[in-house]
Amino acid sequence: MTAGGSPISSWTVRWQFGDGQTITQSWSATISTSGSQVTATNVSYNGALGAGASTQFGFLGNANGANSVPTLTCVAS
Repeated sequence: MTAGGSPISSWTVRWQFGDGQTITQSWSATISTSGSQVTATNVSYNGALGAGASTQFGFLGNANGANSVPTLTCVAS
């Protein structure tokens, strides 16, 4: 996540897995899932970003054969 021209106080990234992938572990974000929908939100230490600043999160998961790249939707406030 990278803040644009203004600082942000929190962020959320959403995507949908299309091939049955699952998340088994994550870091630097709180991950929630509902079926194939995935939502990652900032944790206490990386939500507030100054203008132009960035942070990263990651996860480990399982795939069932195909592994197409999802489209991400990022929201900052």
